[in-house]
Amino acid sequence: MYTTESATPTAAASPIAHLTPEDLDAIGRELDAIRDAVVADLGEDDAKYIRKVIGAQRALEVTGRGSLLVSLFPPAWVIGTTALTLAKILENMEIGHNVMHGQWDWMRDPEIHSSTWEWDNVSAAEGWKHSHNFEHHTFTNVIGKDRDLGYEIMRIDPAQPWKPIYLAQPAYNIALALLFQWGVALHDVGIHDVKRGNKPKEAAKADFGRFLRKARKQLFKDYVLFPGLAGPSAVPAFMGTLTANLARNVWSHAIIFCGHFPDGVETFEYTEDQMRAETRGGWYVRQLLGSANLDGSPLFHIMAGNLSHQIEHHLFPDLPSSRYAEIAPQVREICERYDLPYTSGPLYRQYAQVLGKIARYALPGGGPAEVEQAPAGTTTQRAPREAVVV
Repeated sequence: MYTTESATPTAAASPIAHLTPEDLDAIGRELDAIRDAVVADLGEDDAKYIRKVIGAQRALEVTGRGSLLVSLFPPAWVIGTTALTLAKILENMEIGHNVMHGQWDWMRDPEIHSSTWEWDNVSAAEGWKHSHNFEHHTFTNVIGKDRDLGYEIMRIDPAQPWKPIYLAQPAYNIALALLFQWGVALHDVGIHDVKRGNKPKEAAKADFGRFLRKARKQLFKDYVLFPGLAGPSAVPAFMGTLTANLARNVWSHAIIFCGHFPDGVETFEYTEDQMRAETRGGWYVRQLLGSANLDGSPLFHIMAGNLSHQIEHHLFPDLPSSRYAEIAPQVREICERYDLPYTSGPLYRQYAQVLGKIARYALPGGGPAEVEQAPAGTTTQRAPREAVVV
């Protein structure tokens, strides 16, 4: 539970020190009301949206794969690689990620349901839904609980103990960006949990076997089947598919990191008792403080899977992503009224902050940047602080 007394003082003022338990309860009710209003309004227009996006994604994939079949012809390679890249981004970001959150389960369509969707990714849906939907969205930015905080290979907060390996994280972050789907898939297996004694070896072996089965299917489809069908164009088709996967990985990495790690995003330290005592309003406030949005056009938001509305996604992970832009002004108004941060900025600035943080915390200590106001182009009502202890 958030209380003024339980917040640990830091160089920057706690963004929740002024909130009372009554404030938290009121925030919880207001955000619940926003969610309830959207749920009550879901209908055919929403269903048409996701079907239209899926149709566009499949058309792009057919165009991409088809063009790569004759990719000895350079214009065909450019068209095919571009179309396949866009198809993979759409499938992973706006379709797969959101379908597996259950955002479209209300349609009762077995083809667009969280229990049946398997995405175009080496990470198996079952493992990803546990590590992401449950672990990350339940324990958002709680140090020691949220394994997505640095993905267990990077230090992005001063409260994380420093290790010599972190000196190399600016370099291996580049590798992670290029191979992001593989990093996420191995992250789902939870090898670090086995080392800590939090996961049985047999469970990890089963998860690793599931990952290998999914990876084999993806590798065969992308790098054997379709290049093989291309005949004389096999090599350029292979390279086009590889390029599409790498571009999708870099884009996904940038969007996801900008939603979780730029300046202004808070981390939290909990005891088990405090975790159990957290109220609905407290959970909502933790999501608000632990996420950041990206500014952009409607097309940018679609290609970002609407994770450019990361704050709204963390508040309402099972609401259709197409509704986030609609409710964002309501969420921002609540933040302004209760004097809470609502961190948002353009992609280039947020990503620069993320890269700066990765470089800063690669070093021992690496304390937070002491700023009195947000950089130009970034919206936040308070200076960021190291951590919020609740």
